[in-house]
Parts: sequence; C-alpha cells; structure tokens
Amino acid sequence: MAPPRGFVFDAYGTLFDVHSVIEAGREITQDPQTLSLTWRQKQLEYTWLRALMGRYEDFWHVTEAALRFAVRRLGIAATEAQLKRLMEAYLSLAAFPEVKPALERLKGSPLAILSNGSPKMLEAAVRSSGLGPYLQHVLSVDAVKTYKPSPAVYALGPKALGVPAGDLLFVSSNAWDVAGAKAAGYRVCWCNRQKAPMEELGFAPDLTVERLDQIPL
Repeated sequence: MAPPRGFVFDAYGTLFDVHSVIEAGREITQDPQTLSLTWRQKQLEYTWLRALMGRYEDFWHVTEAALRFAVRRLGIAATEAQLKRLMEAYLSLAAFPEVKPALERLKGSPLAILSNGSPKMLEAAVRSSGLGPYLQHVLSVDAVKTYKPSPAVYALGPKALGVPAGDLLFVSSNAWDVAGAKAAGYRVCWCNRQKAPMEELGFAPDLTVERLDQIPL
C-alpha cells in the first residue's frame, strides 16, 4: 500500500490531553480525576445528542454545559469564577509528550487537525502547545454545524487537503472516532494509549499504535 498523502489528526485526547484539566479541578474538589472523567463523558454525550436532535451549539458551549452538569452530578459547590477558571483550562491543554516529535517526523506530508473543537478553542490550544508550525489546516466541525461521527465532518479533511479520504491517514485515540473515520473512507490509525478494546461498530483501524511517534512513515 502506498504511503499516505497526508495525515489528519483528532485533537482532544489524541494531540491534547483533556485530563490535564485535573490540576485546575483541584480548586473545587478533592477528587479532580472523577470530575474530569464525568465532564469528558458528558461533553461527548452532548455532542452526539445535539447532532441527533439537529440542535447544534459550538463545542465551547457544549463543554460548559457538560461542566455544569458534572459539578451538579457530583455535588460539588463551585462559584461562577471557579467554573470560568476550569473552562479557561481548556484553552491551554497540555499536548501529550510525544506529539511534537511525531509531527516533526511526519512534516514532509500535509498535516491537519479535524476536531469537534470550536475555532476559538482550537486556535488557543494550538497556540499554547506550540503546534502551529507543523499544521497546514486546523479544521473545526463548526464549518458544518454538527459533530463527529457525522460523515459531513469527516468530509472536511479531503476537501481541505485536496486528497481523497482513502489516501489520507486519520489518527485518533477515540475508538468511536476511529470507526466514524473508517466508515467515511479514510485509512485510520488508532492511538490506543489505554490498551482498550475496539468498539463493536463493524469498523476496525488499519493500524494501531500506543504512541503517536510510532506511526510508520
């Protein structure tokens, strides 16, 4: 099989560690990990539910709604100022340590992000992590006003890069996203950091790695 003609990366959980907000959560709870996990799960659920309902709101608003639910669900007392600080932590998420070396290895090919994130969130995360010089495109679902795993979202990659999906390698750490991209015609690499089982959705990745710097050239 010929090498990919470009690479399209998911952002949250793949390039950026969404649980790096745990540190910010210590201000309001002694169990910030549970807060982070509950917040992340509800964030994803709200994207899927809004897509199904046809009631799009951008990822910043979805993320805030998910945080407010998580705080109520866990019985955490938090002021508006504390919630604002937690939200702002999403604008400076840490990149996983191997991300820059991985992008450096691949930079001879076009590199893009394709994410649920709003343009404002992605711009801030790319800037704070220093990944901007490696990326030719930062693509947000906001362009089509729905969320992954809608085929309309995955179509943004081939359109921006001018390369058919089958000639691109889509890279994600989220198994449901892997299935969505594969269903949309991409070659797909699953970055399975947690050694999790694949989703039972009828689609499997073309290759699996545990770190992004293991993606073959």
